[in-house]
Amino acid sequence: MIKNRLPRLQQIFQSYDPPLFFITICTLHRHKIDRLGTVHEAFRKYAVKGAGEFNVGVGRYVIMPDHMHCFVQGHDQFDLAKWINGLKRAISVSLGATTERPLWQPGFFDHILRSDESYAQKWEYVRQNPVRAGLVDSAAEWRYQGKIVTIDRA
Repeated sequence: MIKNRLPRLQQIFQSYDPPLFFITICTLHRHKIDRLGTVHEAFRKYAVKGAGEFNVGVGRYVIMPDHMHCFVQGHDQFDLAKWINGLKRAISVSLGATTERPLWQPGFFDHILRSDESYAQKWEYVRQNPVRAGLVDSAAEWRYQGKIVTIDRA
């Protein structure tokens, strides 16, 4: 055993495909964003570019007034924190946010999904966010959601 290194974890994670991350990003102090159409456009543009140029797949996502959820999977050398920082920057620029007036909380929340079942369960929970928030009567009515690529979890 190597000092300060947990046994087996590297071996376990190396035996699977690159992980699928469930991501949550929140606005600073949970301030509401009024221009969700602009956020949605910037998010899609960043995700499509990432899929085409950097082999980073964004599956399903939901953008809420004060936070967003998405499912992301990258290549073997994928740096999730760097990707998230780029996404935050792209959306901030589209809304005119500055370092003096930041848009986002520092950091983000992530969870590695390990099965189709957890993906389906997480997606259903996320998909219902606009309904639980009283923004729409049905999840299908929420305009600020979608899928960039199909992430195969079979």
